[in-house]
Amino acid sequence: MADKNDRVRDLASQVRTPDVVDAMGRIHRHRCHINDLVSPTPDRVLLGPAVTISYLPSCEETLPAEQFNFIRLFDDAIGDGAQGRVLVLASNGHTDVSLGGGAKLSLVAVHGLAGILADGRLRDFPQIASYDFAAYCWGETTKWGGDVVTPFEANRPVVVSGVTVHPGDYVFADASGAAVIPAEQVLSVFEEANRVVQDEAAFVERTRHGNPADYRSEQ
Repeated sequence: MADKNDRVRDLASQVRTPDVVDAMGRIHRHRCHINDLVSPTPDRVLLGPAVTISYLPSCEETLPAEQFNFIRLFDDAIGDGAQGRVLVLASNGHTDVSLGGGAKLSLVAVHGLAGILADGRLRDFPQIASYDFAAYCWGETTKWGGDVVTPFEANRPVVVSGVTVHPGDYVFADASGAAVIPAEQVLSVFEEANRVVQDEAAFVERTRHGNPADYRSEQ
């Protein structure tokens, strides 16, 4: 397993999200891409298997805070291991609301997760940037979100921007966007993504030095 993970990370270091999305398109037909994400550290790449927390609209009667809170749901999410995982926070439609801030998200750093993909906003970008992980979301906000949404359940399939994320699926994100990859195909997808890079480099080279007829069929 360690050899596979090392191979995946090596291949991933040579591609960008559009290459991964193209590779997924060659292998699958379902939607896997997420656009227009924002990060406090857009130079950092996010990669790892997903653990999930899903939020619901807040209701003190049905979602009491002593049971439904970020710390308890985070513990549930990382129950099988935290190192190198990606915490996916699903807002269930409340994409303009904060799903976490610098204090709570310090748990992500302490437990060694690779980072966060949030289907909502995050608070305290400067503090999050000081942690050793990557975070992608829909933007920064100054307002606490607990009066709107409450953490509800962990490690169930969630949907982020029309993309299904199963626990264990790999999340890859950079400044271009994000892609979600089925765990069983992660190695083959990154191998294909590297072929995409090579194919496109060869195409560019032919446009510089070749006859247009050499590449017209690829357009």
